[in-house]
Amino acid sequence: MKPQSESKIQHNCIEWFRLQYPSLSRLMFSVPNGGKRDVRTGSIMKYEGSIRGVADLILLFPKKGYASLCIEMKTPRGKQSEEQKLWQIEVEKARNKYVVCHSLEEFMNEVNSYLR
Repeated sequence: MKPQSESKIQHNCIEWFRLQYPSLSRLMFSVPNGGKRDVRTGSIMKYEGSIRGVADLILLFPKKGYASLCIEMKTPRGKQSEEQKLWQIEVEKARNKYVVCHSLEEFMNEVNSYLR
């Protein structure tokens, strides 16, 4: 059986979140940092303020002393890039919770733990 792509895992996570926490559904969003782009689009994104390494999903809801929850999605074997590790350090300094999730189950556990 072929493993799920990061995109499919993330889609499943967002679908679950919106069903589980409908009152917060507009506060969790994806950051369109990944994927292949042509040079012109990449230049425009950088010009507009795009930063390498930003987490895939952000929940803008303060809880347990944190300002937000930042979630980096990965496939089961996926690893953070150096840019992602550097961004994690900076957001954690600013009192944000940062987690890496490799599956829907990890995502559900992290979100439930953060919100409850």
